[in-house]
Amino acid sequence: MANTTQGNVWNLPNYVGELFTADMINTPFLTMAGGLTGGVQTNNFEFAIDSEYAHETLAQETITETESLTPPTVISYVRDQTKNVTQIFQEQVSVTYVRMSNQGRLSGINTAGAKNSVASEKDFQIARALEAIARKVEWHFLQGTYALSAAVNQPNQTRGMLEVCAGMSTVAAAGAAFSKTLFDTLMLEMFDHGAMFKNMVLFCNGYQKQMISNIYGYAPEDRNVGGVNIKQIETDFGNIGIAPAHRMMPTSSLLLADMSVISPVFQPVPGKGNMFYEELARTGAAETGQLFGQIGLNSGPDFAHGSLTGLLV
Repeated sequence: MANTTQGNVWNLPNYVGELFTADMINTPFLTMAGGLTGGVQTNNFEFAIDSEYAHETLAQETITETESLTPPTVISYVRDQTKNVTQIFQEQVSVTYVRMSNQGRLSGINTAGAKNSVASEKDFQIARALEAIARKVEWHFLQGTYALSAAVNQPNQTRGMLEVCAGMSTVAAAGAAFSKTLFDTLMLEMFDHGAMFKNMVLFCNGYQKQMISNIYGYAPEDRNVGGVNIKQIETDFGNIGIAPAHRMMPTSSLLLADMSVISPVFQPVPGKGNMFYEELARTGAAETGQLFGQIGLNSGPDFAHGSLTGLLV
């Protein structure tokens, strides 16, 4: 089954039957962060995430009475800024008039009284285009790499969580299998870097999810029930929630994200809003439109999160 360009009566056949897709359409990270309708807004594609400062390394104070008569050396606390960008997400929908007027033409197996499972081809295509954008936003929020546009022909690219973690708390497994030792090492590194552990959620692919259940699980007491599904890990630094296995996470990586500081950032178009559908100019007997939105990730302070990379798969 191949997707096509402009929809017509021949390349978009109607079928009877409940609609399914084997592709990943759940977006747990985006949903937890606020979805395509939550988050905050900006009127600048480059936006600030936070402004950070740091104290001096602690050491034993050795101020004598004599020294206390002289003011100490002045210390000024310098701030730094973390930033990200919104990027464009855009999809086009185009369905011919002939295709729209042939909703009753059914292909495949039909039984008396059967009905087309799609009431409106145009609405179906718009819904799928919006679904496609949500999938892309989810992927970019996890795996996106940062780029700042400096010209009209250069794209902005929002920084994803794995790149955020790479700059602060990350443990390279170097091909080792997931283990409690590796996980404890990451947790301690995050703690040492200042992680707050407010609402920690672990995201990983199916393979690593099985590894987590195998390591942290234990057999149920009921002799008629087998297997485990670890949904939370109790640690010295707080409880870690575990999201369902995520097919958009790299199989060799694991992400620990503090969802309390994360939100999507939307850059609305004046008079239109954000992530809107609009009709495009007609160039013949077809209805054509586009979905358009500018979205970026506010990851909060980088020290709030962590990752394991290079795990055995």
